[in-house]
Amino acid sequence: MKRCPTCNQQFTDEWLTFCTQDGTSLVDVPVSPNEPPPTVAYPSMPPSVSPTEQPTLDFPDKYQPPPVQMAAQESLQSGWKPPPPPAYVSQPQKSLAVLSMVLGIVSITIGWCCYFGVLTSPVAIGLGIFSLFQIKNDPGKYGGKGMAIAGIVTGALYFVFVALIILIYGLSFLMSAPR
Repeated sequence: MKRCPTCNQQFTDEWLTFCTQDGTSLVDVPVSPNEPPPTVAYPSMPPSVSPTEQPTLDFPDKYQPPPVQMAAQESLQSGWKPPPPPAYVSQPQKSLAVLSMVLGIVSITIGWCCYFGVLTSPVAIGLGIFSLFQIKNDPGKYGGKGMAIAGIVTGALYFVFVALIILIYGLSFLMSAPR
């Protein structure tokens, strides 16, 4: 058993080396087996402590924090402002250029079926040209120049192939005419 020499409080925990009330080093006290443990009496509060600072058995929800000094907080808040959020970089719009390229590819590959390419090829060429004008006027907002050119080229190739087939078919018709 240990005892605090300042407040005379006794502690039974062997691991304690300092008083929990005032921080003084504890002194070992010999324990007599026939004597009952003494009752611990807390000393009264010194007169320099105000009644509001004396310990009570009130619950913590009755605690009122000290008043906050508003002048110090206002000076801190007025001097510092949070930075603006970062600017988001938007990607250039490529939808018309992509559509032009897709329709050009469709006209070259699937367009031979029932001359379906006659409908898709002019749309691919028109969208590609319109997309190139948009890219030229506002390159920061519109993109996909290569895809627009690919749409124009594939749409034009379809018409070149159709014209070539018509030319070959017409020549073969003229050559096979009876004399």
